[in-house]
Amino acid sequence: MEITLIIAGFIASYLIGSLPTALWYGQAFHGIDIRNYGSGNSGATNTFRVLGKKAGSIVMAVDVFKGWTATSIAAILLHLHAFTEPNLITYQLFIGILAVVGHIFPIYANFRGGKGVATLLGMVLAIHVEAALLCIAIFFLVVLLSKYVSLGSMIAALAFPLLMFMPRFSPDDPILIIFGFAMFAIVVLTHQKNIIRLIHGEESRTNIRFRKK
Repeated sequence: MEITLIIAGFIASYLIGSLPTALWYGQAFHGIDIRNYGSGNSGATNTFRVLGKKAGSIVMAVDVFKGWTATSIAAILLHLHAFTEPNLITYQLFIGILAVVGHIFPIYANFRGGKGVATLLGMVLAIHVEAALLCIAIFFLVVLLSKYVSLGSMIAALAFPLLMFMPRFSPDDPILIIFGFAMFAIVVLTHQKNIIRLIHGEESRTNIRFRKK
């Protein structure tokens, strides 16, 4: 029974993460496939760039909510006695990561999704809200100063595991620190093209215009 519940939770998390918010929003309200414009990604950052602040904010909020909702499945499984309290963080991580994987490789959109940063943020909010809120503040500060969303995403992702070394944020389970650095590595890997553009001074700033690839 426990294994069945856990497997169901894993599948549900991936399916929730797979919901292609940016793609559906672009098709419903603008009649376009967001993946054919801007950077070609089906995520909040490209939605900001192509469709504007309102669309980008809505897509980001929904993608964050996807990560939070999926990760919260772990609490439901705990309530159903699928596992014990000491294992909660471990299951939150596994379930949340599946939501991020779903966002990057969505089954509903031919496995062409976004970079998973907003969904990852929702996951972290469900696990460690204080550290997540501070990472959000760091993200906005970096974007405000540099005008680069990609740079803000990477620095905010790095900030999370570093915060775990501070007494105020220190987790009971060290796996959260390992996850934090793994999360940062994933964000860097999904931003390889952005890093190259940053190095060459070609990365798009936060100026939002509608433009085709």
